[in-house]
Amino acid sequence: MQEQANRIVSSEREQLILVDRNDIEIGYVDKSAAHDAGGMLHRAFSLFIFDLAGALLMQQRSTSKRLWPLYWSNSCCSHPRRGESMDEATRRRLQDELNIEAELEFVYKFAYQASYGELGAENELCWVYLGRTTGTIVPNRNEIADTRLMGATELQHELDTNPEQFTPWFKLEWQQLQARHGAVLAKYLKVEG
Repeated sequence: MQEQANRIVSSEREQLILVDRNDIEIGYVDKSAAHDAGGMLHRAFSLFIFDLAGALLMQQRSTSKRLWPLYWSNSCCSHPRRGESMDEATRRRLQDELNIEAELEFVYKFAYQASYGELGAENELCWVYLGRTTGTIVPNRNEIADTRLMGATELQHELDTNPEQFTPWFKLEWQQLQARHGAVLAKYLKVEG
């Protein structure tokens, strides 16, 4: 299982879905080109996976990531590929990155752009989901340097004191989840018994 969990699962050549601000597909481009310069607006997703105690699974991005290597981020974030539904893409990436399954609840979507110096940028229309898992997490070390579970209070303290260690999309998403989707977020922060 460990060997399977550490396989190469993404490529700079995979075709991503270009969209307009209304999330209408307008074409396709390889992943590398989508992130060059200021980036091209493409469809993406961010998954926030909680355990039964209400802690959020955080991941530290691999050193091999072109953008924001070794930054802490939400449980799983990626892109649907050309011809792939969002449901297929989210399930695939949970398996590829964490070797888990989770029932996901769509919460909202938003567009953002963030540059990472001269190395490129994210320019995404991102779908945000929450979910819970009881599975054993086996991180793919080609994708993830480290993982940890964090309660909401601990996470907020780290965001307040060391915001530079987190990805820009994670900070935006966590803020929106708290400010506009608190009732949905509260369901996952609650201990299940």
